[in-house]
Formats: sequence, C-alpha cells, structure tokens
Amino acid sequence: MTNTGDMGNEQSLRIVFMGTPEFAVASLRALVEEGFNVVAVVTMPDKPKGRHQDSLCPSPVKLYALGQGIPVLQPAGLKDPDFLSALSSFQADLQVVVAFRMLPEVVWAMPRLGTFNLHAALLPQYRGAAPINWALINGETETGVTTFFLDKDIDTGLVIHQRRTPISPTDNAESLHDRLMVMGASLVTRTVRDILEDNVQPLAQAEMLQGAELRPAPKLFKDTCELRFESHTARSAFNFVRGLSPYPAAWTMLRGKQLKLFEARVESLPLSGAKPGDMDTDGRTFLRFACHNGWLSVLSLQLEGKRRMPVADFLRGYTFTR
Repeated sequence: MTNTGDMGNEQSLRIVFMGTPEFAVASLRALVEEGFNVVAVVTMPDKPKGRHQDSLCPSPVKLYALGQGIPVLQPAGLKDPDFLSALSSFQADLQVVVAFRMLPEVVWAMPRLGTFNLHAALLPQYRGAAPINWALINGETETGVTTFFLDKDIDTGLVIHQRRTPISPTDNAESLHDRLMVMGASLVTRTVRDILEDNVQPLAQAEMLQGAELRPAPKLFKDTCELRFESHTARSAFNFVRGLSPYPAAWTMLRGKQLKLFEARVESLPLSGAKPGDMDTDGRTFLRFACHNGWLSVLSLQLEGKRRMPVADFLRGYTFTR
C-alpha cells in the first residue's frame, strides 16, 4: 500500500495508460488503487456486436476508466493528428501499455520518461501476440511477466523487470492468463514506482539471450488451431489442447463438422496398429485419438452447433457407425 510520504510524488507523475482487454484492467486498477495519477486512457474503438452489428461494445478498459472518471481516447489511427494533439495535451510523464497495439514512434517517444509495456512472457522469449498460448503449446515448465521500454521493433526493447512462475501440468491458457494478469499488475506498479525513483537499470535483450534459440509467439488464426494428429506425440497434442483452452480452442473434424477440444489427457496405451488421427471410442465413456506414441483421450469438447460438454454427455447423444 502506498504510504503518505510517497503519495505526493506519485500524484505528480502524470501517466497515460493504454490497453483494451480484461488482462489490462488489472494493471490499470492497480495503478489507480495505489494512488498513481492516471490522467487518461487510450483504448480500442467500441466494437460492433449483435446479429446485425447494430450496437457497440466498449472495451473492458474503457468501462473501468469511465467508472473512475478517467478521460478516454479511442483513436481509429494512432498517427491521426487529432489524436496526437489530444494525447499530447495530457502532458504525460510516462505511458504504460498493457495488451494494446504496436505504437508508432511519435506516440511511444512522447513522454519525457518514455513508454513501457507489460508482456506476458519472459522476454526475449515469446515475443508476439500470443505468448501465454505458445508457452503452453511448447510444453514450457516456467513463464512469467516482463516490463520493458518500447522501441521501434515489437517486443525488443530494454527489459526493466521480470517475475517468474512455474507452469503446472494442470494449467491451461485460462488459468495461466489469470495468474499472469495478477502478477503483471503488481509488476506494473513496481515498475512505475522504480522509474519515478530513478531506480531502474534496463537490460538489453541481446545480453539476456546468450545464444539461446528464440521461440516466437505469433498471432493465432483458425488454421493455427487445427490439431493435426500426424504432427504430434500424445504429450504434444495434450499441450496443444491446453494451450488453446478455452479460447480459441484446438479443433479437429468429425464427420464433416468442427469438433473443439477443451480438456484431454495422455493415455500411454498400445496403438495396436492405429495410425495418427485414427479415433477409438466405446460409445459411452471415452473418445480418443491416436498420436505417434499413444492416445489423446478427450475429456471436454464441443461439436459444431452444440454446447460444450463432458465427453460422456456427448457420447450419450452421438451415434458412431463402424
């Protein structure tokens, strides 16, 4: 908790916060609740929603900011002269970015103390849009959060702070997201305070890499999420499913319909001639797919046009022909 002696300095530091999803709200809330002077928020324009796209849905960050009486900017373009003029009018000393867009230099170079970003991975590894997903997909046993100063390239700037956490075998993208969201909010406030106190010694990512191979975290698309069993061991298929669960979800095809997989387990049973992608079921309690060295048994799934359900519920309502 901020003490009274620190409050004056923290209130004098003018911060502009940039972010959009729920992941970013935790950091914004932490800044507000610890007494930092957030003078404005920048977030994405409201998104159309509904069958006819005739209503607009504000971002979670916008909703929180409005509830706190913080001015909100929603530029369509980050180089728009009107936006740049409005942004500069807040005279920010520091900008904090969490789960937003790539910023042009005219934006990130504006504050006198610079702009830093919170990234949900241990940079320099997992640069990109989906670090939580790819860390799980690749079977990592540890991840974390990083704060770093923005520069002209994506996720390459000088690292300020990092915090680590183990990845449990039971973690999926949702549980890891929620844990890193909380950790990240704490790291954001620590970073702001250390910048304010001139107590940071940023480190170049090239020095941290030490010859290790970079593992990227590119944006996920529908094709990325297709589970091609011929490319997987049972363990890597399991990691693929949990790395995409519950959203956007790994999927395969079943009788011409998309089948999303949310929970699974590895079964080290003999393949008995089954080839990767072959399916096996008793029609009542289990549904599994052959991989290179075993089976992936599906525990929770969703057939196209249906709701998500446990595999036993699905099998009670689905008829297989052999």
